[in-house]
Amino acid sequence: MRCGVLDIGSRTVHLKIADLFPGSPPEPVTSWKQPVRLADATDRQGMIPREAIRSLVGAVTASAAAASAHHVDRLIPFATSAVRDATNRDAVLDEIEAATGIRVGFMSGVEEARLTFRAVRGWLGWSAGRILLLDIGGGSLEIACGNGTYPALAISLPLGADRLTRHHLPDATPVRKRDVKALRRHVRAALGQATAELRAQPAPLSCVATSRTFAQLARLAGTPRPGDGPPAVHSLSRKELVPWVSRLAVRTDRQRAKLRGISASRAHQCLAGAVVAEAAMDVMAVKRLTTCPWALREGVLLDHLSRLEGEHSEFMTPPRATARC
Repeated sequence: MRCGVLDIGSRTVHLKIADLFPGSPPEPVTSWKQPVRLADATDRQGMIPREAIRSLVGAVTASAAAASAHHVDRLIPFATSAVRDATNRDAVLDEIEAATGIRVGFMSGVEEARLTFRAVRGWLGWSAGRILLLDIGGGSLEIACGNGTYPALAISLPLGADRLTRHHLPDATPVRKRDVKALRRHVRAALGQATAELRAQPAPLSCVATSRTFAQLARLAGTPRPGDGPPAVHSLSRKELVPWVSRLAVRTDRQRAKLRGISASRAHQCLAGAVVAEAAMDVMAVKRLTTCPWALREGVLLDHLSRLEGEHSEFMTPPRATARC
């Protein structure tokens, strides 16, 4: 079966097409994405404006055409927190459906955490043991842990890099120390709600991070993994990350975009992402994380493949190196 996953995120509409065969990993066919910048356009009341909706409809229309051109048998469209949490969410989804015939669904943050964990397990295999997963999105932070194919505990907190930048940091950069301190207090207070549940879980063997935010922070402050692993896989320690919070705060967006790993489109939100990453690692006593190239889209594909197989035959990739907590 040829399956397409259409992911409407806070910054892009991303279509990933893969062939699914029982007993094998998803075989990539193509990947296509178009920027929409929903997070930047959404106002402080959570309303997505007309211009952004038109851009979104255009991106979904183009994605549907690409899926048709590649003879996709099943298209799985979903929206993450940028649309899910919008005050005019239903109107946005209705307009997409009216223009394209595609009814976009949305999953809860907990379901995002669950499926992202599924992807990480599929990438790392069983040798990773009990996994602790952290994923910083545009609107939320997902946390999951467990030793199975799916997590024993999945948590979603409203600590996404875009959301925090929009609501807790000034528009102008550089950012004052007092604003960074206030953001840190807010993040740690929110994380405190989750730590009690996490403490009740056995200690993880492998600590893993997904998402573009973590990938860019790992390129900025971390080090590539040694050995034969993919070059995109990096290791990031809290010790390496801590000094970069203040370094990012004193830089303008233009200056941040010149740093290794920081893209121009994410320069404005990278400080909030770094604050969340550092606080989460500290509160959860994580010394080092390894980035994983598979995330939510791959988790959706693997979950769909498991359903096709009746959830009895589970594919696991060969073990890969990962950071021990």
